[in-house]
Amino acid sequence: MVFYYFDILSQLSQFIGENFIYLHPGYTILNTVVFGIILGIVVIFIIKLFKFLKKDPKDLLIPLIPFIFFGSSARALVDNGIYPLTYILVTPGIYFLTGIITIIALLTSVYIERKTNFDYRRIMLIIGIALCIPNILNINHVNFTAFFEVIGAWLLSSSVFIILRNKWSLIKDKLNLSVLMAHLFDASSTFIAVSFYGYSEQHVLPNALYNLTGTALVMYPLKITVILFALYIIDTYVEDRTIKNMLKLAIFILGLAPGLRDFLSLIIGT
Repeated sequence: MVFYYFDILSQLSQFIGENFIYLHPGYTILNTVVFGIILGIVVIFIIKLFKFLKKDPKDLLIPLIPFIFFGSSARALVDNGIYPLTYILVTPGIYFLTGIITIIALLTSVYIERKTNFDYRRIMLIIGIALCIPNILNINHVNFTAFFEVIGAWLLSSSVFIILRNKWSLIKDKLNLSVLMAHLFDASSTFIAVSFYGYSEQHVLPNALYNLTGTALVMYPLKITVILFALYIIDTYVEDRTIKNMLKLAIFILGLAPGLRDFLSLIIGT
């Protein structure tokens, strides 16, 4: 009986390792759904945390960027063999590590603010920038051609919405426009990497659409349609300010984090 339970535990461990840790050859419907459920639980927890702290998630849009860069750059350095392939630096470990560090930084910053009246957002920004320094110092090569290709594609795709922002109420809100631009950055990184540098798409739906259409350009209409629809639903049906802004912040992170990882992996590795 003891050996039977050990065998079950061994099989379970192997199943988790194969499907949820290193993700070879990539994302599947199963782990996508499971990660989505986990994300939902985490978002609910963070909403309660913001309500407890009496802070607006919208205020962390800028201070969070260095933390996102930290996680994405660490993953990119793993992709290019600069950092070792360890559980804590791959999916989902890197997300848990970055999330825990960010929550600790948030709590610490709010505590310092209450003791000194120094803006907690500035404290978080300083912590985040300091956190990124070791990763930046380990980047010893940059492909500037790939760099400007991605930035150019992003600016070109974003410019339409920047021009239209004052005529379209949905993207007139700065947070909404930032969310959309984060996902356009992700789309641009994917488009350039897949179309010109031989990379492949790992996520289930984009990969299926790419195989169907034969072009990574499909990322743009996919991102624009899904994100604008999500923002419309949130603005129309979610009344609670904290919940509304936290949902938008979560969507922002879901665009910028993989976009930065792809962008950095591309410019470091080519």
